[in-house]
Order: sequence, then C-alpha cells, then structure tokens
Amino acid sequence: MHPAHIWRLLALYGLQVGFVGMLVFSTALPASGQKFQGRDNFNFREFQQKPYYFGITLGFNTSRFRPTRSGEFFLSDSIRVVESIGGPGFNLGIVTNLKIGNYFDFRFLPTLSFTERTIEYERINNDISNRRISSVFVEFPFHLRYKSAPYKDKRLFVIAGVKYGFDVASDSRSRQAENLIKISPSDFAIEYGAGVQFFLPFFIFSPEIKISHGLGNTLIYNPNLEESRVIDKLKSRTITLSLHFEG
Repeated sequence: MHPAHIWRLLALYGLQVGFVGMLVFSTALPASGQKFQGRDNFNFREFQQKPYYFGITLGFNTSRFRPTRSGEFFLSDSIRVVESIGGPGFNLGIVTNLKIGNYFDFRFLPTLSFTERTIEYERINNDISNRRISSVFVEFPFHLRYKSAPYKDKRLFVIAGVKYGFDVASDSRSRQAENLIKISPSDFAIEYGAGVQFFLPFFIFSPEIKISHGLGNTLIYNPNLEESRVIDKLKSRTITLSLHFEG
C-alpha cells in the first residue's frame, strides 16, 4: 500500500476514535458536572439566557474522492492505477443556533466552501496523468449538537447531521471539458464531529473538527472516455477544521 494511503487511513481512524472518546466523555459530564453550573461559569450564564444566537464560521478543509473501480478497470490494457489525492481548501459561513433545552442545539450553517481534489491515473508505461477539480460549493448543513455540562466557562460537544452542496464553479456542462472526466455539481453528505465551546466575555469561541461522507455517486459517466469507464463510483470525503465565533 502507498505510504500516503497509510497516513490518510491513520488520520481518519484517529479522528473517528477521538470523536467516539469525546462523545463518551461529554455524555458522562452532565451527571458529574451539575454542581459546577452555578459556579465558575460567569460568562456562560450570560449566554445561557439566549434562546438563539448567530455568528460566523471560518474553516480549513482537505477534500478528496473515494473511487470505486469498475469491471472495465480490470480489463484495461492502459490504466493500472486510479486514486484520488486530497487538496487544501477553506470555508466561510454564517451560524444560526437554536437551543433545544439545556444540552441540545439545532444548527444551520450556510457556507461557501472552496475545495480542490485530484484524480490520478497511472498507466501501464508508468506515465501519470491528473484531473484536478477545483470547486466552489454553496453548502447547506443542518446539524444537531449535544453539549456537556459547563465547567469553568467551557463545554465539550458532538455534532451530527446532513449537508447539501452545489458546485457553482462546476465544468460539468462545459463543452470545453468534453475530453475530461466530469463531476456532478450536486452532492449530499452525512457529517459528524466534535469540539469545545469557550465562553468569553463578548462571544463564544468554538473550534470544531468535522468529517463529511458523501452519499451519492458524483461521477458523470462518459462511455466514450476511458478515464470515466474505469470508474464505477466517485464519493466525496472531507475533513474540516472550523472556528466558530458566536454571540
């Protein structure tokens, strides 16, 4: 297995283990943290009175595809490897947060997301060709957030939800891209993640890490293009580090 693949798998599994650990820890805190809610939570008490609040979010992402090879890939006499390489990106969005009781929030975060992904083909003669896809997604994530009891103006939380995204920079309809593999501009994904709230005097600062798994096949199949025929499905994968500023 290629070393880059090993490191990507280790990073993904590490994030999933960390997410489960924070979920267990935050679930255990409400019972043990009740006695701290009225003490050492000066800033928290101010924000606790608000049924809803707004904010902005800044994020950094790494995004790639998860290709599934087709039956024709194994019959191909020219392409021997198809893989996806992740690229960096960033997010800018708006936060709308509605409280549901003391421990749950409903969140809507319309976001503009810039991503870069590459599909790499290695041929029998060791030549390598790339299809780089730069996208500008308008995204509509809906999340449910569960929070621990506060302790010294801090809270752990976990999130889960769904997201719809549309690539406004897609070349899927461009005639100039007829000889290139095409990607659907629409994508639907499930998301989960974890983070920490810091209650400051004037706003809430919340760093958060989130994993997104695309559910649909984003490949637009072209029977006249070998680069398309050797792939059965392309599903998106994204890891995002977000910084929320709310108040």
